[in-house]
Amino acid sequence: MGKRVAIIGAGVSGLASIRSCLEEGLEPTCFERSDHVGGLWKFSNDVEEGRASIYQSVFTNSSKEMMCFPDFPYPDDFPNFMHNCKLQEYITTFAKEKDLLKYIQFKTLVSSVKKCPDFSITGQWDVTTEKDGKQASAIFDAVMICSGHHVYPNLPKESLAGLKHFKGKCFHSRDYKGPEIFKGKRVLVIGLGNSGCDIATELSHTAQQVIISSRSGSWVMSRLGDDGFPWDMLVITRFETFLRNNLPTAISDWWYMKQMNSRFKHENYGLMPLNGTLRKEPVFNDELPACILCGTVSIKPNVKTFTETSAIFEDETVFEAIDYVIFATGYTSAYPFLDDSIIKSRNNEVTLFKAIFPPLLEKPTMAVIGLVQSLGAAIPTTDLQARWAAQIIKGTCTLPSVEDMMNDIDEKMGKKLKWFGKSETIQTDYIMYMDELATFIGVKPNILWLFLTDPKLAWEVFFGPCSPYQFRLVGPGKWPGARNAILTQWDRMLKPMKTRAVGSLQKPSSFFHFLKLLALPVLLMAIVLALI
Repeated sequence: MGKRVAIIGAGVSGLASIRSCLEEGLEPTCFERSDHVGGLWKFSNDVEEGRASIYQSVFTNSSKEMMCFPDFPYPDDFPNFMHNCKLQEYITTFAKEKDLLKYIQFKTLVSSVKKCPDFSITGQWDVTTEKDGKQASAIFDAVMICSGHHVYPNLPKESLAGLKHFKGKCFHSRDYKGPEIFKGKRVLVIGLGNSGCDIATELSHTAQQVIISSRSGSWVMSRLGDDGFPWDMLVITRFETFLRNNLPTAISDWWYMKQMNSRFKHENYGLMPLNGTLRKEPVFNDELPACILCGTVSIKPNVKTFTETSAIFEDETVFEAIDYVIFATGYTSAYPFLDDSIIKSRNNEVTLFKAIFPPLLEKPTMAVIGLVQSLGAAIPTTDLQARWAAQIIKGTCTLPSVEDMMNDIDEKMGKKLKWFGKSETIQTDYIMYMDELATFIGVKPNILWLFLTDPKLAWEVFFGPCSPYQFRLVGPGKWPGARNAILTQWDRMLKPMKTRAVGSLQKPSSFFHFLKLLALPVLLMAIVLALI
């Protein structure tokens, strides 16, 4: 009989964890407080305490070929960027096709997870749940936490001077559902993240005036990349990652800023980040620059203070007669069922080895799945995290010593400070992180070997999109359809757009894209060398 594993949450992380446990011969039991799978992506008009919440108009920022489970492509006719209801349909189909629903206990809240008295020997956990007003406890050999990080809103009300005197309405973006009640209103959105920009651009069609207040600015990208192809299928490639990480820092930074500014000059729109070279997650919004250009949305600096009816910004300008303030200020990580010291084991900061394992536990029987953010999509990331975690729990793989894990965490925090400007951020470099996890379980594709044995596939793997199928190409959990899925990914990308025949469909040439990427940094290096 396999080890019993408690899985908390039945979103994409929870489903990936159930499937990974089954692949390793473990016995998963998933506890989901709602009556459905999907987590964040299941839209509801109601905002429920302890559950993620999205607005009606949410679309994905990752395209379908880059955000699928690695052995479960989306239907050919699904759009490349999906409305939340289409993604929820896919997630539900995956759960049914993989026969995962029978392992989920719906409408069941996990209220407590505690170490058993003999934890140092057994590594077991005492899990208390609540359903229909009744409590139950059970012992599990391991716990996988899959409750997400978009649940508990970060509301910086205390840090905003004068807000307690403001007589308009204030709420967090998680409470926003649609634009109907804002018709003719004056709205201040605080925060220049994805939610803030989505809400601001949607309200620009109905509100009288919309202003976004941003402390530090942000790069804004479009879902449309070069020649109208999905941005991530062009940007998230092994070749581009190789160039970025091996070019001299000055050239890499120059190239990055040139890429970010290629669509429009952020300085002219008031969006320029304070430190443009940092690889902070950009905002994805196709409308914002046009809204600014048309005057329906304006960008302002940080709020200095509020009065009863207005906001005074740090540049001393004033936004008068405000009806609503919407805080699009992100979320904090919290696990109310668990002793904080387990996850936040140092300086009250989340401290996890490879963003998964609490390093100071006597036994590696707890894993946090999905507490990571990158340019890459969540689904393939959580799938790979769950596969490695399941192998650790089973004993197929082992963790390094506590000292080595803490040293690795410190090293990563230093790199994050350099890349993203904050050492405690959950951001990471997608391909480097995925390859690191893939190496642990023996599923990282050997590019050199592929060029020798299957050059057609190797070219697509290295120069083409780093799609999820690459991580089911070899090793444990290998999917026989992975090679074909990689070679036909552009066909599936083009299929839903073939609604009016106007000639043959045009796929991107990875060779010319390769030359285009290489040309600018090589030219700059040549100029620098010539001047030396």
